[in-house]
Amino acid sequence: MIRTIRTEPDPILRQRSPEVTAGLIQSAEIQSAISDLKETLAASRDGIGIAAPQIGIAKRIFIVSEESKYIDLPQDERPKKEKNDWAKFVYINPVLSRFSRKKIDGAEGCLSVPGTFGIVARHEKISVMAYDEGGRQFSLGASKFFARVLQHELDHLDGILFIDRAKRLIEPPADDSQI
Repeated sequence: MIRTIRTEPDPILRQRSPEVTAGLIQSAEIQSAISDLKETLAASRDGIGIAAPQIGIAKRIFIVSEESKYIDLPQDERPKKEKNDWAKFVYINPVLSRFSRKKIDGAEGCLSVPGTFGIVARHEKISVMAYDEGGRQFSLGASKFFARVLQHELDHLDGILFIDRAKRLIEPPADDSQI
């Protein structure tokens, strides 16, 4: 089901979401939440990631589109896919396990803060440990834009919005994409 995206100042966006009990990952409730996240992200024009609190679910779950792995490539080197053809990666109870000292500034937007963009410093490289939608634990390394998206979504689970970290607000990027 496509859910309404909660926007600032909705209180759920400012709360730390509780973990999903490992034994409940395959429950109907959690699988339904994952399905709703996927459908809501697919229906959004600009989003490439979405966290459970953004659709009113206080759980440590987020979804990231495969597209975010290719944003750093020149347009002609990116896989040619329609928005809804990209895989959706599921992260349950994600934890930032490693990160580089080096941070890089980049533009960010958010479906929960529509029309607002800012420059945010994020770790250039990270590793995340999480569970997938089948309840299997995994570890994943990410860099550049993909790492930025993961950090942005992790923040949502802790009640932090990108505007809390922004060095300054900016005009919308030319491609109008939002994290």
